[in-house]
Amino acid sequence: MLRHILGQAKKHPSLIPLFVFIGAGGGGVALYLLRLALFNPDVCWDKKSNPEPWNKLGPNDQYKFYSVNVDYSKLKKERPDF
Repeated sequence: MLRHILGQAKKHPSLIPLFVFIGAGGGGVALYLLRLALFNPDVCWDKKSNPEPWNKLGPNDQYKFYSVNVDYSKLKKERPDF
């Protein structure tokens, strides 16, 4: 498969940017899915020791990928303890 792609790139050099951008996009998608699987509080890998990981988040924990106008370090707790 890789030999076929390299052969096409040698025959048609204008395809090289296409292969680079598609490869970079696929790599970015893989890294984002890995981030979601490992650091998202909605995902629970170990149900015996921590069955509800979303309840252990503090009010100043940032779990969003990008927040526009919110400074999570200055938030106060406005919810009850369970």
